[in-house]
Amino acid sequence: MYTKVKTATEIEGMRESGKMLATIHGLMRKLAVPGISEKELADAAARELKALGGHPTFKGYGGPSNGFPDVICISTNDVVVHGIPGSYILQDGDNVSFDFGVTYRGMVTDSAITVGVGEVESQIQQLISDTEKSMMAGIETLHNGVRVGDIGAAVERVLNTGGYGIVHDLVGHGTGHQLHESPDIPNYGKAGTGFQFESGMTIAIEPMANLGTEKVVMDSDGWTIRTADGKRSAHWEHTVLITNESYEIITKA
Repeated sequence: MYTKVKTATEIEGMRESGKMLATIHGLMRKLAVPGISEKELADAAARELKALGGHPTFKGYGGPSNGFPDVICISTNDVVVHGIPGSYILQDGDNVSFDFGVTYRGMVTDSAITVGVGEVESQIQQLISDTEKSMMAGIETLHNGVRVGDIGAAVERVLNTGGYGIVHDLVGHGTGHQLHESPDIPNYGKAGTGFQFESGMTIAIEPMANLGTEKVVMDSDGWTIRTADGKRSAHWEHTVLITNESYEIITKA
């Protein structure tokens, strides 16, 4: 389904969902230190969301045959997205992204952050920072009538300046009634082209940038996506409400 203009009640549900999600990300930032395992982090996220009253959107996503097995995607170092939390213990110098979805009152929000663990090399920290900046550049284009190409072009300009590999196989999307709604929102594009959004629509802008090639490969688990050359990757995402003149970041703390 294409993302729809949301009612005031639906938007309020998304705001509450977004607050829960931001709280979880705050917890992940605090806990992501050397010596903790990915699975311990996922379990902490599950406990906190249950206490807050939200539902984990990702758990079981994809259907009974190969639904995502945990509440949160934790992607470390060369894992771009959809990392399944496992026994890996975070090490000093790692970078790790947390991609999380919350459903509340039938409405969905989706957001990702990337953080450094302990002392991180300057090149890695710059990748994390520039990817966040590219997300914000895309968000700052938003207003009634913005087009998909306007968003992608803004993201692309920032990432091209840093010489990063912009992942083409993975994109942003509409969200709200479902986790993934049309249209796709690539992290590259030509301004003034593509689907035109209206005030009241909600979308997820999520750049993924690599230190090397933009090419990615999937692990045998059917979920984990890595850089093809093994170099580091960063991922940022916010769910955003488009307004007449601007925007509201729903998943911001």
